[in-house]
Amino acid sequence: MSAGRIAVVALLALAVLAGAGLFYLEQFHWYDVREEGRGNVTLTTADGTRETLDVTGLRIAEGDSSPLKYRACFEIDAAPQALADRFAPYPDPEPTVAPVTFPCFEADALASALASGDALAFMGQENVSYGIDRVVAVGAGGQGFAWHQINRCGARVFDGDPPPEGCPPPPADTE
Repeated sequence: MSAGRIAVVALLALAVLAGAGLFYLEQFHWYDVREEGRGNVTLTTADGTRETLDVTGLRIAEGDSSPLKYRACFEIDAAPQALADRFAPYPDPEPTVAPVTFPCFEADALASALASGDALAFMGQENVSYGIDRVVAVGAGGQGFAWHQINRCGARVFDGDPPPEGCPPPPADTE
């Protein structure tokens, strides 16, 4: 085997190992997946009041490296329409992909259910951390999901622009 072929094989092997390492880190290492069982979920009413609802089957995946690394799955004894009568809807919900170790959260299926109206999204908590909202979605069968999503204030500030009108001033560490 020539020196050139050896170098190409070595580079390809290194690329495969690096890719496998990144996949492992992203899917397993940087997430803490746990089952809470019984728990609660906070939703925000149209007037900004927060209410806590009891849930069962609560499973959470989150990571310290980013506030966006939060996903939750749960069951709730409330129909989406009953919740819609009490809680603020979330505009433009976009569920994000969960790690493979958290199979209860299927972002594509949830996005389809939201688009078809089979699930409704609500404001869980605005600005869990600056520019990041907790979104809570509930489907007709009582399946619930939560994730963090960048809001309009965060979208502008994280791009390096000043916050839009009506947004709180960003903390010093985001500028």
